[in-house]
Amino acid sequence: MKQLQKFSKFLSDYTSIVVIAIAVITFFLPSLMGWVNFQLFTDPVANKFTSQSIIIGVIMFSMGLTLTIEDFKILAQRPFDICIGAIAQYLIMPFLAFFITKLLHLPTGIALGLILVGCCPGGVSSNIMSYLCGGDVAFSVGMTTVSTILSPVMTPLMVSLLASGAKITIHGLPMFVSIIETVIVPVAIGFVLNYALGKNKTFKELQKVMPGVAVLGLACVVGGVISSQGSKFFQSGAVIFIAVLLHNGLGYFLGYCAGRLTGMNTAKKRTISIEVGMQNAGLATNLATTTAQFASTPESAIICAVSCVWHSISGTLLAGLFAQYDKMKATHKKTATAK
Repeated sequence: MKQLQKFSKFLSDYTSIVVIAIAVITFFLPSLMGWVNFQLFTDPVANKFTSQSIIIGVIMFSMGLTLTIEDFKILAQRPFDICIGAIAQYLIMPFLAFFITKLLHLPTGIALGLILVGCCPGGVSSNIMSYLCGGDVAFSVGMTTVSTILSPVMTPLMVSLLASGAKITIHGLPMFVSIIETVIVPVAIGFVLNYALGKNKTFKELQKVMPGVAVLGLACVVGGVISSQGSKFFQSGAVIFIAVLLHNGLGYFLGYCAGRLTGMNTAKKRTISIEVGMQNAGLATNLATTTAQFASTPESAIICAVSCVWHSISGTLLAGLFAQYDKMKATHKKTATAK
């Protein structure tokens, strides 16, 4: 078990490298990740339930295993912070995605993918990034929890609103059902298990393995998209990467601004910046590849997969920059005091 925990920590520490490695390998050996797209069945609203759907469920289950009653108490104890966070999450990233699609004149499929990423809840690894950069971890967990709980309603609603001019018809119900299946149910099961078995020693040991499982899951989701759409990756040119960089970078900046405008302290501003900028692009990828209405625009999944990779890299870099700034500030203060 100790070896598994060490391996899990290694995967967590090098998330972006692991995801990039799987992506590159799959690009040259697409059959390696073909199993991710294997369809198991079709649900009542015509969504494809694939191996990828199960992987997303496992990732969200791992998030549920970290939730406690105390995390939900935060929602009642700090309603202002959580409310500002939720509003920023579901206003900044969706509308930012919409404006970027217009600014760069993105093709319909790619534009839909970026809007989908923007309308998804915060990424599950944002809590770790908040911890690493000296952010407010309790606030981070609260924001992730609320945005995830709201996602079955807010994601379909915002996508339907912002993609209403697209050449395909957007219906909220298939996305609502898909998010319930792959997000809410797994998170709820994880939370219940943690509540019931949280004090069990063996269970605690198993919990330490789950972050690594989530990283491997994210890598497989990206690999699955590259397996089926890899040949189209460079057909869209550099614009797809520019769109992702703009969306993510401006998300961090505007999230920080939202914290500053509402009088938050430094730790909270860093947290809301990371929570807003880092999206659950894995969920967006799953919706783009399994929801019936996106079947006519398979390229939507490409920008979602690129976002998966880049958000992991940028989140780590931003957390590192914040931490380095604190270290330099502390050193400068220590030097000034010594003088």
